[in-house]
Amino acid sequence: MPQTITQKILAAHAGKKEVQPGELIQAKVDMVLGNDVTTPPAIKEFNKIGATKVFNKNKIALVPDHFTPNKDIKSAEQVKMMREFAKKYGIVNFFEIGCMGIEHALLPELELVKCGDLIIGADSHTCTYGALGAFSTGVGSTDMAAAMATGEVWLKVPEQIKFVYSGKIPKWVEGKDLILYTIGLIGVDGALYKTMEFTGDALKQLSMDARFTMANMAIEAGAKNGIFVPDAKTTKSRGAKVYKSDPDAIYNNVYTIDVSKIEPQIAFPHLPSNTKPVSKAKNVKIDQVVIGSCTNGRIEDMRIAAKVLKGHKADKNVRLIIIPATQKVYRQAMKEGLFDIFLNANAAVSTPTCGPCLGGHMGVLAEGEKAVATTNRNFIGRMGHPKSEVYLSNVAVAAASAVLGRIGHPEEL
Repeated sequence: MPQTITQKILAAHAGKKEVQPGELIQAKVDMVLGNDVTTPPAIKEFNKIGATKVFNKNKIALVPDHFTPNKDIKSAEQVKMMREFAKKYGIVNFFEIGCMGIEHALLPELELVKCGDLIIGADSHTCTYGALGAFSTGVGSTDMAAAMATGEVWLKVPEQIKFVYSGKIPKWVEGKDLILYTIGLIGVDGALYKTMEFTGDALKQLSMDARFTMANMAIEAGAKNGIFVPDAKTTKSRGAKVYKSDPDAIYNNVYTIDVSKIEPQIAFPHLPSNTKPVSKAKNVKIDQVVIGSCTNGRIEDMRIAAKVLKGHKADKNVRLIIIPATQKVYRQAMKEGLFDIFLNANAAVSTPTCGPCLGGHMGVLAEGEKAVATTNRNFIGRMGHPKSEVYLSNVAVAAASAVLGRIGHPEEL
């Protein structure tokens, strides 16, 4: 029977010739990921089941990134637990301050995930690695614990949705805009426990950085996973296996989107699906701009921000925070002189951290404050006070908004 790329990957890891939507499978995993919020509960469950060893010390990655550097005693204790667990079981991929990064940017950068892999992570945005042509999805801490012990995960095969993007991508439109537009089109539950398969000639125009952004936000439409069929741009590691969907594979829905008609998108509070074109969002005054996160903290994002900010300063009423996603991105941005541009624009540049994205630290909002962010969620209280507001945008719009003191378009500078 015809199979999609997702079905083929799941079948291969379950030792089957094929799998069907709704089928329950036990699959072998290639990588298990946890962070400083989700790993401590997983460690407790690991200990509770009486496990005495991990299934593979090379196939577990522990990345303390949410409250790093530790913001308080509790977060310090969380990371201490991870550190001691990694040491006890010889886990190779434990990344501390100085070599860490935001998990979903770090793992692809280090080639710890690759085409054809099955990856689970105790973080909802683990779906990021679908940009590589891998099946990757978020799980709970209990599933993480079981996978660390057994190397396997229990899954229900998702139904399939295809998105076909055509046309030429306009100037200042980024991968972030394509996914925000798509989420606005189908809603935050439009792909609930389904695969979002991204295809079409327009996607060939996107860099890997932009594809990571799109796959990252599949969960914001409720998807089990987002995935790109690998092409010449896809990062391929030794041993990677490339899968492609059969031409006659079956999909629940197929959406066709002409990207040439899309302008930069703004997701208004308090849902990623509450999208409007930036041309209809120019009267919103803001207090803060955050450029970074696992969605938009890669080197391409830093370069776009610098291109917009060069020769400008942030509005005196706006706090501009820029967070490179990894140490490598940080070093490259510094080498290219991007930090000089950021500092001249009166921005604060941070070591890699999730920080403000989840209202953790490094940019928490007070009551009534409004922020433009290149992050992935704008739920009530996401970045701080329940009565603050977060507007999601691409990097160019975020940078321009910092200068304008309100939501705006780069062409206005």
